Amino acid sequence: MADVVLAKLPGPLYARALRHREPLKFAVVGGAAFLVDNTVFYGLKLTVLEPKPVTAKVVAVLVATIVSYVLNREWSFRTRGGRERRHEAALFFLVSGVGLVLSSVPLWISRYVFLLETPAVRLVTQEIADFVSAQVIGTLIAMVFRFWAFRKWVFPDDEARSGGIRPAPVPDSTEETEEAD
Repeated sequence: MADVVLAKLPGPLYARALRHREPLKFAVVGGAAFLVDNTVFYGLKLTVLEPKPVTAKVVAVLVATIVSYVLNREWSFRTRGGRERRHEAALFFLVSGVGLVLSSVPLWISRYVFLLETPAVRLVTQEIADFVSAQVIGTLIAMVFRFWAFRKWVFPDDEARSGGIRPAPVPDSTEETEEAD
């Protein structure tokens, strides 16, 4: 599927996207997890966990993390590995736990240090502050950390599950090809 999309890109963009395929896939999975996170976060925050936004955020991140594990393992890092599945999953959830803390800290600071909550501020201000702190700042901080940590500890060996088959190298568009005589 990704190869079909990549094949439609112009030459130089295709070569660049192919070289950065893993981070691009990680970003797509992150986008899907972001949608899950937002849906669960606001679903809980606006209903049963209205007075507990940090708890709603924690639950949302946990659900999004489960989705993220499956998609990252089977798509983003499908050729990487090097660990027994249980060990890999444990490390994934440990790293994601650190990501959970990192993504929740900006919301906690917004609410309980800067006091950006009703009645001290208007409801619209509270909601904008919650979105920016939890869904933008927290997500970005956690995303950068998780990508680095997943590659370093969870899926450390490149081509571990590819059977040793590597994709053909992409020719550099700046190199000139020599024709055989």
